[in-house]
Amino acid sequence: MRSIDRRAFLRGGLGLAAGATLAGCAAETGGGQGAPPTTRAFVGSGDGAVAAAEARRSPGAVRDFTVRAVEQTVDLGGRTVKTWSYEGRVPGREIRVTAGEVVRVRLRNDLPQDTTVHWHGLALRNDADGVPGITQDPIPPGREHVYEFTAATAGTHWFHPHTGTQLDRGLYSPIIVEDPAEDLGYDAEWVVMLDDWLDGVTGTPDEVFAELSGGMGGMGGMGGMDHGAMGHGGGSQTPSAAPEGRGFMLMGASSPLLGGDAGDVRYPYYLINGRLPSAPETFTAKPGDRVRIRFVNAGGDTAFRVALGGHRMTVTHTDGFPVEPAPTDALLIGMGERYDVLVTLKDGVFPLAALAEGKNVLARALVRTSRTARAPGAGARPRELDGLVIGYDRLSPAGAVRLPQRTPDRTVRLELTGGMMNYDWGINGRKYDPETIAEVRGGERVRLSFVNRTTMWHPMHLHGHTFALEGAGARKDTAIVLPNRTLNVDFEADNPGMWMIHCHNLYHGESGMMTLLGYLK
Repeated sequence: MRSIDRRAFLRGGLGLAAGATLAGCAAETGGGQGAPPTTRAFVGSGDGAVAAAEARRSPGAVRDFTVRAVEQTVDLGGRTVKTWSYEGRVPGREIRVTAGEVVRVRLRNDLPQDTTVHWHGLALRNDADGVPGITQDPIPPGREHVYEFTAATAGTHWFHPHTGTQLDRGLYSPIIVEDPAEDLGYDAEWVVMLDDWLDGVTGTPDEVFAELSGGMGGMGGMGGMDHGAMGHGGGSQTPSAAPEGRGFMLMGASSPLLGGDAGDVRYPYYLINGRLPSAPETFTAKPGDRVRIRFVNAGGDTAFRVALGGHRMTVTHTDGFPVEPAPTDALLIGMGERYDVLVTLKDGVFPLAALAEGKNVLARALVRTSRTARAPGAGARPRELDGLVIGYDRLSPAGAVRLPQRTPDRTVRLELTGGMMNYDWGINGRKYDPETIAEVRGGERVRLSFVNRTTMWHPMHLHGHTFALEGAGARKDTAIVLPNRTLNVDFEADNPGMWMIHCHNLYHGESGMMTLLGYLK
């Protein structure tokens, strides 16, 4: 959704989401041919079905929080930037609750633009989902909005705006929902948020989107682009290679893990918990400690390959849901994805490295279990980054969260289309249109078939639900769809309302790779 026409465009969308009669998009049922568009009435965010679904979550005690979105100067570790953030911190302050508790957040908007908050990964009530024009009105500058919902789904989640390009500033924070019944022993817990950064350094996200929207055809022979170097690890990109005025479009970043082209945007910095590699956050523990690390990729355009030098990690959760323990050397984390791991720490100082996949630049933190050991240099690259990188096919859901076997009642085919030449990313050959809605009925088993017709990977995110990956069956809400591949995922239609499905590459989504899924009344 383009910022320049958002209000006019989405005013119509809010009326649609309120239960108006709309033209739905074609869906396949039982593997058959696409049905013709039909006219249906959809459950809106204010309908009684939404309140009834919330009541079935058995809301518990209310936990109150206040969040203020501000425009302030932030220190990234020796480099100060003027950006937008929550409370002047990057990442913002963590929200932590217990599953079943009611989260009540008063958001104060002190930004110069409208904003909202989306609670990424939580299967929450539809009117709290934070999509302007669909589940709520945008929050104007100087105003407040109260979000209230039951945090029924335990796990590692996060929150961020769903307005324009605001996510590619500093507006993101973790929300951790603890499971009181979880049987997972550890001595310490760390939340690690990964990010690509340019705001206040080489430009603003709005300027990035304006340039990308011109496509490659408007680049004048592509002289403003950084071509990098092809091959494993992708192009060489460092802060010194990104002077102001050279343009934002990145070419030549390539990754075999991502099936080729790794990203569109040239960033000067890559951060862990808002810190530059030259001034890393240091996590401290004792040798032998068992640590739980919760990884969140809050980036706009970058997948990260993550490893802890000298250690193997055991994956315990993906997108908040438990999996059978799976050892690995490294993780590939797309935008919007989360992974929890357990690590038993050795004696020394070790780099916790996040490689910007295909862009060949490291973000890093340090893990210190020795007072006297010398820290590795800022450019130290753990050999584990080149070891086993676990894939979806190696992740099996824990028995308690395995989706029961059932033939889908409905298949919704979502072709991912567009490309860099015209920057015309879309779904089923069209840009986002709030009148194009995939129809589902409550109680159905629904299959989403993501068919990637493009030459780039896309991390696809479904709001309000968790799906099971076809095959191994790991439960997720965001999953990478590789170029020219199909990814099928199944979910239970048990959360009525109007929900977004979109690419979590911020600029692909903003360009038009978004659509809606609506529950029929």
